[in-house]
Amino acid sequence: MLAAMRRAVAGAGYEALTIEQLAADAEVSKQTIYRWWPTKAAILGEALVAGVLPASLPRPTAAGDDAPDLANDLLAWLTASSRQLQQTEGLGVARALIAVTASDPAVGAALNERLVAPIRDWVQQLIERAAAHGALREGVDAILLADHLIAITAYAALTGTVHSEQRLRGIVDQVMHGIVAPPPVR
Repeated sequence: MLAAMRRAVAGAGYEALTIEQLAADAEVSKQTIYRWWPTKAAILGEALVAGVLPASLPRPTAAGDDAPDLANDLLAWLTASSRQLQQTEGLGVARALIAVTASDPAVGAALNERLVAPIRDWVQQLIERAAAHGALREGVDAILLADHLIAITAYAALTGTVHSEQRLRGIVDQVMHGIVAPPPVR
């Protein structure tokens, strides 16, 4: 069933998908599906949690110990996220992820742990490294920053908007303006 969900999301997309189509593709009855999953969102959620469907947000690379180039790291992640949304399957999976998270709190929590937690951890590492090098204002909330970046990508998925490179640079510039430490007074 989970493989049938992947094929359906990659094809017509989550919005157009029906339980009847899933049943036919998986060669099972609708009753069999409903015995195990109450909705198509539940099937999608299980496929995402199990890793049968790719994550809709790119996983960031591990942060090193050297002084970070925070602006470039954030821009690289946002650019990768935008590129993933340009792919039909990426946009379909992102929209479906939002739908299943909103419709099933338990699945939403599991998906949050699998997909969002690594991004939050990565941003927190970047912020801690940059702060250790004196590059940031005191009190920058890494989790809040990560949530803002994730929200930007979620909004882009909901609206079907793919941000241009110029727009992504503008977003990062605005973020950096708010968190970078002012130069020392002489």
